Amino acid sequence: MKIFVAQNIKHLRQKKGLSQEELAEELKITRAQVSTFERETSSPSIQILYKLSSFFEIPIDILVKNDLSKASDTSFIELRNKRVLFPISVDADDDNLIEVVPVKASAGYLAGYDDPEYIEQLQKIKLPFLPTGKHRAFPIKGDSMLPMKDGSFVIGKFIEDRDDIRSGRTYILVTLNDGIVYKRVYNNIKVDNSLELKSDNKFYQAYSIPIDEVLEIWEFACSINTQEYTKDELQISSILNMFNELGIELESIKERLK
Repeated sequence: MKIFVAQNIKHLRQKKGLSQEELAEELKITRAQVSTFERETSSPSIQILYKLSSFFEIPIDILVKNDLSKASDTSFIELRNKRVLFPISVDADDDNLIEVVPVKASAGYLAGYDDPEYIEQLQKIKLPFLPTGKHRAFPIKGDSMLPMKDGSFVIGKFIEDRDDIRSGRTYILVTLNDGIVYKRVYNNIKVDNSLELKSDNKFYQAYSIPIDEVLEIWEFACSINTQEYTKDELQISSILNMFNELGIELESIKERLK
């Protein structure tokens, strides 16, 4: 893995308009130390990395493994009082583009979701009818969210504040242990710090996931089917939807009778 500490220190220092001596004063070290860090003749200790992280408000892992000269101010978002790198692609008119995570690359997304170089190599599309916000397209696998077909793409709008998760809506979640999942979500953060994930296909059991295992949250914005439905499939889909709606109504009746 390439280390970017030296060039990041120089880039961030210059971006703040600081001399090496001024940065040294902020970090309580010598100007000579800053110079050796930037020339890569020595490496900062973990204590100095902590100071750099605090001063520039950037997590240490991002300071070490990402080339921040390729990031802009809008490439960062605030998550739980942390400034996190969030790669954003724009076109010549400075309009946000939608990165498409292909099926074959979906497993690698977990490792590259915060890496500008990884995001940069993804194919991109533009859908002008979407509302403002940052969007990304994710592939759907399996039949847990009928009538969404296997191979379809769901385009989600990035959710920064987890308190904005609205129960009963569908979201794409990038999770630490389950990878990319698309489910109907119920917000239990205030109850037990978790999210309950349900499939629209009742064959699949609901389950809960700790919110700390969720790396990214994208709210459903639209979907793109890559295959046409046959007449028989549409009939089956209608029947399944009818049973699903019936199940919801029965649950509601049960709750009222309690």
